[in-house]
Amino acid sequence: MATRTPGELSTATRPVITAHEVRRSFGGTVVLDGVDLAIAPGEVVALLGGSGSGKSTLLRILAGLDPDASGEISRTGSQAVVFQEHRLLPWKRVVDNVSLGVTGGDVRQRVSAALAEVGLADRGRAWPAELSGGQAQRVAVARALVREPALLLLDEPFGALDALTRLRMQTLFGRLHAEHGFAALLVTHDVDEALLLADRTLVLDGGQIVENAPVPLTRPRAPDDPGFGPVRRHLLDRLGVRPGSDGGSALH
Repeated sequence: MATRTPGELSTATRPVITAHEVRRSFGGTVVLDGVDLAIAPGEVVALLGGSGSGKSTLLRILAGLDPDASGEISRTGSQAVVFQEHRLLPWKRVVDNVSLGVTGGDVRQRVSAALAEVGLADRGRAWPAELSGGQAQRVAVARALVREPALLLLDEPFGALDALTRLRMQTLFGRLHAEHGFAALLVTHDVDEALLLADRTLVLDGGQIVENAPVPLTRPRAPDDPGFGPVRRHLLDRLGVRPGSDGGSALH
């Protein structure tokens, strides 16, 4: 995997990340076959596709976690990752999980601020085992925020949560994005989630990006907005989900 140094464009105009001709195989199975993408500063991009389409593989490559992939990745600024599992260290308290690997004289203040932003200002001394699933995932988001990323990579970050907690986390994500202005790549199986949160959707199929389209909906958004249904139906059709096939918007 080659990493290119960005050109002399201003950081305000060049993408926070660009991928070109990304390829990845496992044995004789080609998972990614020449993927190209770019994400602009502050842009939220949702990556959709069926199970096994390579969404998480692509995210790991963009995060620099897969040295066996090929292609070129160009990055501007820092990035952080939020996985579906919170991945908190059970032997460290919440504040120590959030500050893990963060340096600088103001780390304590930054950690306190990040926990306050996700509504956990009073849980800094708690152990991970004392948290609910939603609280643990909010700690994972705080751990990413404290790094002040230009790009946030999220791999099904709300997929393991119950429906109500998932809605709350989606609202929290929208608020944090509005306040911080980071760019984000959101891997999700949920079409509704993609349309609620993203500025643009990508569909991954057969190892390639087969659709790259802006979300033509104004904010704030809700599934009962008049324009939501047609866009949702188009995406489900593009993903091969026919009306009545599963009764929902999640891909399996």
